[in-house]
Amino acid sequence: MISFKQLPLEAKAAVAAGLVFFSMMLSRSYLAEQLELRTRRWLLRLQMALFANALMLIGSLHVWRSTVTTFSRSSAASSLCFIPWKIAVFMFLALAHSSFFTLLFLVAEEPYFFSLAAYTCLGAYIILIFFLFTLGSVEQAYKFLAGRGAKAGTGNKNSRTAMKPVLAVMLTVVLTIVGLLNASRPPTVNSVEVPVHKLPSSMNNLKVVLLSDIHLGPTVGKTKLAMIVRMVKALKPDITVIVGDLTDSEAEIIRPAVEPLGELNSPLGTYFVTGNHEYYTSDVSNWFELLKSFNIRPLHNENVKIVSPKSTDDWFCLAGVDDIEADVLRYSGHGMDLKKALGDCSSEHAIVLLAHQPVAAKWALHERPDINLILSGHTHGGQIFPLHAGAYFLNPFFVGLYKVGQNTFVYVSPGTMYFGIPMRLGSRAEITEIILRSP
Repeated sequence: MISFKQLPLEAKAAVAAGLVFFSMMLSRSYLAEQLELRTRRWLLRLQMALFANALMLIGSLHVWRSTVTTFSRSSAASSLCFIPWKIAVFMFLALAHSSFFTLLFLVAEEPYFFSLAAYTCLGAYIILIFFLFTLGSVEQAYKFLAGRGAKAGTGNKNSRTAMKPVLAVMLTVVLTIVGLLNASRPPTVNSVEVPVHKLPSSMNNLKVVLLSDIHLGPTVGKTKLAMIVRMVKALKPDITVIVGDLTDSEAEIIRPAVEPLGELNSPLGTYFVTGNHEYYTSDVSNWFELLKSFNIRPLHNENVKIVSPKSTDDWFCLAGVDDIEADVLRYSGHGMDLKKALGDCSSEHAIVLLAHQPVAAKWALHERPDINLILSGHTHGGQIFPLHAGAYFLNPFFVGLYKVGQNTFVYVSPGTMYFGIPMRLGSRAEITEIILRSP
């Protein structure tokens, strides 16, 4: 039997990841009710950081072997640039790995430079891993189809082997710069008209501004939130809704960064529902109180009547559900409860539901097909290449407007900012202006 010491480093990293994941499951199942809230919060974040780093270690070993070990066997190893290159690769990998720990130690009103650098390296790391894997696969396919693997000369083989990491690094650098520039731009304003069955004619052209996935935390601070608020106010919405993942940190730590939200003054109200990241903070109750102090109403499996300014007899039901991650985390007093959220929302009036995850939107429509419009986020539109494929296949609705059945629509926001990685590739941050049309 092979001992643990005899396992290759990649296998050891995989075992470590498995052990951390097992400890996360144990914590969620047996310790959630026994640990004090602050302790549980730190334990969950530490476990997630360790799990991510254990998985990343497998990729980091491949990056090191591809970009350093490969050249150490060639004439490049004697070059004066080789040692600085080794240091640069090591620092790049170290920063990428440290990004997950910034949630524990480096969150403030404005992002720290270290956090921005670390998460930028994490984004570049994901892109680099993709290109190393893709170019390697293409090379293996070419060898198999051409039947030249065993016949190629040593010199040519070494040359081709060296070209893979060079090309992968060049592509990564270019796309990282493009992604940083794209994410640094203000969100685009996307105006969408949605016909809402049974919406009173007096509420025709009602304007709802949708915000999602702002992710206040290590790389998004007060300056960016203030910019978003200014853009929202310029649109003069009747209603503003925030469909989750507003934050990645505790309310007390990041309170100064949240202050711009107090300037939102939509005449028919500003509303909020939780996303999965609110539950990762383990601080939802404090966030609810903080948002209420800014005149933002959390919809905690509940609904409100949005009454027409023109006629008190005309209204529609605006409901919100807790994010489904609350059930997974066994977060006391929280969890998606559609029956409670739509308690007095009858099919005689239009129903608009706020649900952070598209999966929750799908579940809601199975239970209540009479819902007219669901507003979601969560997917980020993939945020950066090559994560789009995963986001697309893991969610029943990816991004944009979907028609479900005859009288139901689902709109999924690509996110108003970004999570952690200050980059966007193949997606664009968005503030959505939704115009409700009566039939």
